[in-house]
Amino acid sequence: MAQYNTLLSVRSLHIVHTESSCGWGGQEIRILEESRGMMERGHRVTILCPVESTLYARARDWGVKTVSLPIREKRWPDFKAMRAWIVANRGEIDVINTHSSTDSWLVALANLSLGKKSVPVLRTRHISAPVANTFANRWLYGKAASHIITTGEGLRHELIDGLGLPAYRVQSVFTGINTKRFVPGNKVEAREKLGLDVNAVWIGIIATLRSWKGHKFLLKAVAELNDPRIRLVIVGDGPQRDKLNRLTVELGLTRVVRFAGQQRDVVPWLQALDVFALPSFANEGVSQAVMQAMSVGLPVITTPIGSSADVVKAGLTGVLVPPKDSKALASAIRKLLDNPQDADKLGAAAREFAVENCGLERMITRMEAAFQRVAG
Repeated sequence: MAQYNTLLSVRSLHIVHTESSCGWGGQEIRILEESRGMMERGHRVTILCPVESTLYARARDWGVKTVSLPIREKRWPDFKAMRAWIVANRGEIDVINTHSSTDSWLVALANLSLGKKSVPVLRTRHISAPVANTFANRWLYGKAASHIITTGEGLRHELIDGLGLPAYRVQSVFTGINTKRFVPGNKVEAREKLGLDVNAVWIGIIATLRSWKGHKFLLKAVAELNDPRIRLVIVGDGPQRDKLNRLTVELGLTRVVRFAGQQRDVVPWLQALDVFALPSFANEGVSQAVMQAMSVGLPVITTPIGSSADVVKAGLTGVLVPPKDSKALASAIRKLLDNPQDADKLGAAAREFAVENCGLERMITRMEAAFQRVAG
């Protein structure tokens, strides 16, 4: 495309995102936030995803163009669908940003089949699941993509050290959050609005109910504390809902725990809390929920999985505990509740860090530069 955005003195691009996952979480939200931010800066954005995915439905709410493609699996029909779309539209594509393993492979192989008529590819690596040092993965990350974005420095070094990628080709860009919307609020007002006990001490977690998010360890930690003042609110839904319900009953926590389900606006839920906890034990990049809680000024407890330690600096902007350790988690919660002044200091420092380092505009600016570099 030969157009230029004269206001920003950068080339106006057509950015295509591909996402094979049908789930809903921080990865999909980042795609939409990036898309909207790029559109506001004069770029054109298209998302390719399965029609049955939550992303396909939500993108319309965000005003982002979506195209339904059957790209859920690494199969011949899915490859043909991806290749056909690229062939039909390659004259208008400046860069393709792939996100999950399946769509990354489909795009890579489609490009390989096109030879000199291939399109530039940027890969975003959102999670910390291990990447085996195989020839196939070295090709996928080292040759099939022009540039790699990770959501944190820990993930960046996993790829550089694990696959031997050149450091200059791998860049970490925090997922941006709206620090003007995620702000500290009045706890009493938030609790009254949500129907939460105003006089209780509220611990909270906001995450899709997946096993590796560590909900069961948080439930066990609350049971370990055995404090009549404490209540736990679990915001989100997902495949572990029934198991977590059963565990709540087994632990005798039915009067203590509230399952709030999926919430489109989590700001009041965060503002109602005293402590935020996310005891993930796998796959995290940098959790958006953690950064949102920090932006609201909450003391945060999480684990050093993925790049979480990039934002939660132990004892400075939050608390880190070992994964799968409900006793350590309970001890960390107790320490914060017994030392409210220290908890307030952590929350204030967390808010300051989030505003300075995790803002949405910062992410959009850095991603725009990366897209320009790959497209150019």
